[in-house]
Amino acid sequence: MANPAPASTTGGFTISQHRLDNGLRVVLSEDHLTPVAAVCLWYDVGSRHEVAGRTGLAHLFEHLMFQGSAQVPGNGHFELVQGAGGSLNGTTSFERTNYFETLPAHQLELALWLEADRMGSLLTALDQTSLDNQRDVVKNERRQRYDNVPYGTSFEHLVALAFPEGHPYHHTPIGSMADLDAATLEDVQAFFRTYYAPNNAVLSVVGDIDPERTLAWIEKYFGSIPAHDGKPEPRDGSVPPGALTGEQRLHLVEDVPARALMAAYRLPADGTREADAADLALTVLGSGESSRLYNRLVRRDRTAVTAGFGLLRLAGAPSLGWLDVKTSGEAGTDEVEAAVAEELARFAAEGPTPEELERAQAQIEREWLDRLDTVSGRADELCRYAVLFGDPELVPTAVGRVLEVTAEEVREVAARYLVPDNRAVLTYEPAGGAGAESDESDDAGDEDSDVADAAATDAAESDAAATDAATAEGGAA
Repeated sequence: MANPAPASTTGGFTISQHRLDNGLRVVLSEDHLTPVAAVCLWYDVGSRHEVAGRTGLAHLFEHLMFQGSAQVPGNGHFELVQGAGGSLNGTTSFERTNYFETLPAHQLELALWLEADRMGSLLTALDQTSLDNQRDVVKNERRQRYDNVPYGTSFEHLVALAFPEGHPYHHTPIGSMADLDAATLEDVQAFFRTYYAPNNAVLSVVGDIDPERTLAWIEKYFGSIPAHDGKPEPRDGSVPPGALTGEQRLHLVEDVPARALMAAYRLPADGTREADAADLALTVLGSGESSRLYNRLVRRDRTAVTAGFGLLRLAGAPSLGWLDVKTSGEAGTDEVEAAVAEELARFAAEGPTPEELERAQAQIEREWLDRLDTVSGRADELCRYAVLFGDPELVPTAVGRVLEVTAEEVREVAARYLVPDNRAVLTYEPAGGAGAESDESDDAGDEDSDVADAAATDAAESDAAATDAATAEGGAA
């Protein structure tokens, strides 16, 4: 064991950090409120690490991690965890792949052993049959959650418009059918050796644990897994000046229930004060039925059945502000777009009222505290801050930084970024022409690789939709 860090107590819970000799970073948080424990393992690999011709490999490999390892054949990982009263899954996004279990605290050792076994020995069980099987599962997932769902490919289209060709975020984690077909056994073996190494991972354990005993188990099961130093640096995710000239637009005529206006605005990267200001701006403008866009389009103008605006936070590239409006009756997207432009211009000029800012900050604070209140949510956030920002101890103070943002900062970020030249726009027209019946239900289209289950959602879930569309979930498939 190398480089143990003393435990610190911040924001009401304890965090201790450790690093094994093979480079595995470990974050522990002791919480005896309920007799459960959560294990979360983040690998620093996502779709942004993929190369042309091999998109979807990170998500495909996430599925393969549930197909057996040296000592756990077949579907044994699910059977053992669920048989012990636990739950589990994995997801893939642009920036990481994660695996997680929540189970009774006395079964913690089982989860650690299982994660270590597949990190250290997956290649001994990986064969052409497993690859072919999971390739078909992923392709079917793409059909069910993207290709054959109304608006299902909207996020994919907008990402491709928002980031230029060759950009590491130009494609989504689900990948293309052609690239999935082209993936070979040698490709996935090389992918595992490159990215599934202890020095490219963070392991967090949260809940009713004994930190000393937990650390001993981690050393016992993970300590002998060798490190790998061949990981290439991720490509630059910035969008240089001139890479995109002005507004990017696409109009689609498809079998959808209603006309739709969607847009993706390039916003500040996650981890910055500007990103927090942008989150507050989009919350005021488009989160929930009290938001400005909902009040204008749904309640006042009656030109839409849903209107939402949410933030997909990205650390390695500009974050995306995701606008999603489904029209009502005979209303056209031009009419809706003009009303949206009016509201954005008014907000850029005036900013939020004190009441709106207070309400938005309270909403974000509540959502954040709800997430940290569960052992699984806290474990995931500790991994996120360790992988993306290098410091899990930023977690307890994150919401405080949002509460410090001023109304003028919110106005400034809106005025700078929520402009036509900084966005990609996608519009839909029903193939049957005007008069197709609108539907207020959530529209699927996921992105945290087992595919975020809603690339287009209702007003109250707009930011969740973008996050889902950027995340694919493969384990349970």
